[in-house]
Amino acid sequence: MARRPTIIDVARRAGVSKSTVSLVLRNSPIVREATRAIVRTAMTEEGYVYNRTAANMRGADAGLIGLVINDLRNPFFTQFATSLQMTLSARNYSAVIANTDEDPMLQDQVVRAMIEHGVSAFVISPAYGDVTATFNAIARAGKPLMQVLRKVDPRVDLFPFAAPDYRRGSRIATEHLLKGGAERIAFVGGLQGRNVTSERMSGYLAVLEEIQMDPVVLTGRSNRAFGHEAVRRLEMEFDDVDAALCFNDFVAMGMLTDFARSGKVVGTNFRIVGFDDIEDCSQIYPSLSSVHCDISAFGKRIAETVLAWLEEGSKPQAEMRTPVSLVVRESSQDETLSNL
Repeated sequence: MARRPTIIDVARRAGVSKSTVSLVLRNSPIVREATRAIVRTAMTEEGYVYNRTAANMRGADAGLIGLVINDLRNPFFTQFATSLQMTLSARNYSAVIANTDEDPMLQDQVVRAMIEHGVSAFVISPAYGDVTATFNAIARAGKPLMQVLRKVDPRVDLFPFAAPDYRRGSRIATEHLLKGGAERIAFVGGLQGRNVTSERMSGYLAVLEEIQMDPVVLTGRSNRAFGHEAVRRLEMEFDDVDAALCFNDFVAMGMLTDFARSGKVVGTNFRIVGFDDIEDCSQIYPSLSSVHCDISAFGKRIAETVLAWLEEGSKPQAEMRTPVSLVVRESSQDETLSNL
């Protein structure tokens, strides 16, 4: 007996996603008429027959986007998730959100559960580790997947990747510190061997190579505790360092606290720039200069990109970088300069 054609066969012939075919079958108004015509032609050519009874049983799960985040305790990721979720809601989609707490095994568990519950697509800021089996399960289920903020799977032709332009961010931050008079700059934080650490460090290393300044790199966990530790290491091992670009704002805030204890004036004796520009940067003392990634706009853009993939079959480019800027505050610009 010949195999009955499936929705996946229709999607493949039409050149759209499985979810787009599902939307056409449910007569969703959000699908463009041209796309709808292409899908219906593919259904005819494949001899596909819609089982409405079965579809009604699945209907409660329609319009769900799986959002899997490595660390929702970090306000950078929380702000991204909130922006993405609100954008989806405005388009009558819902986000199913899971925090993996940097655990690849938990990540695999929640992803497979979301597949079983019929999510239409995935947006994943992945935990580090081997994600091959997890991502392959998503591909077998015919679900679009975007990697965001971190690239763990190199198959960006299958699983497109998007992030702020980390390299550009570290370049402009380093140039700013040099312009302010820094004579030796350290890069502080970020675990060694991770792509995101390498990217956030790359602009810093490029600038120092251009001016033939030796880098000072202190890698470690991206938290306040490591910021405290880094200050003590700099004082003991690299007392000529007078500025730091930090992997993220948490590390920078840890450094600010430790310098306050020692009496060193940040912004005058030592200059610090963070990365991400979370809300706290403008509210602490001294206020923290930081690379602004506009994470709210990034979340909105990712939501719109995934919906275009679902509704129009418009697959994202393999890699996408969004603009960054530098917000200069007290930690890298002393009071005398700021009042000029």
